[in-house]
Amino acid sequence: MQTIKNVYCVGRNYELHAKELNNEIPAFPFLFGKTTHAVAYANGQEIVLPANRGSIHFEVELVIRIGKPYEKGASVDDLVDSMAVGIDFTLRDVQSELKKKGHPWLLAKSFPNSAILSEFIKFPGVNECKSKEFSLLKNGEKVQIGNIKDMIFDMQTLIDYTALHFGLDEGDILFTGTPEGVGPISDGDQLALLWGEQVLGSCSIKLG
Repeated sequence: MQTIKNVYCVGRNYELHAKELNNEIPAFPFLFGKTTHAVAYANGQEIVLPANRGSIHFEVELVIRIGKPYEKGASVDDLVDSMAVGIDFTLRDVQSELKKKGHPWLLAKSFPNSAILSEFIKFPGVNECKSKEFSLLKNGEKVQIGNIKDMIFDMQTLIDYTALHFGLDEGDILFTGTPEGVGPISDGDQLALLWGEQVLGSCSIKLG
């Protein structure tokens, strides 16, 4: 397993996803974080999520890991050593209330097991990533499909922006945003995380 230091996430980085939740298209990367307690690996096991905090939505994303300290001018291919397919679970009802009050999203985004990761594989480079789709299967049905070429802010922009405002070092990971198709999770759902046609991780959901 890869060592993980900080967990950064990018919101509203696919236009159709922003529109499906009636959000404005951002003018600059919209960043939030999760604690490392949110991280769990989809290695075939049962993953427990809270059952009493309203609707929980799945958001599949391509996740990149920084392999060395950030230096200004370094390219994505220089900095990223591996990648995974992940799920940013969101307490949607909680998030809606936080938005109304203008409060941070941490309660809705960083609960235990809210940052699911497949196994990490060697990063093939940005151009190669554009040639394949990442996706989420729920109970055997493909519910989300994404390709990084459709991102509003590309990986280089995300890395440079994150480094400028928060810093980036070896072991930091970045959830790069979710495409359209997010939806609720239910008790007993079977999930699989795919890179192209390759299953990189799977898990079952227990609400408890």
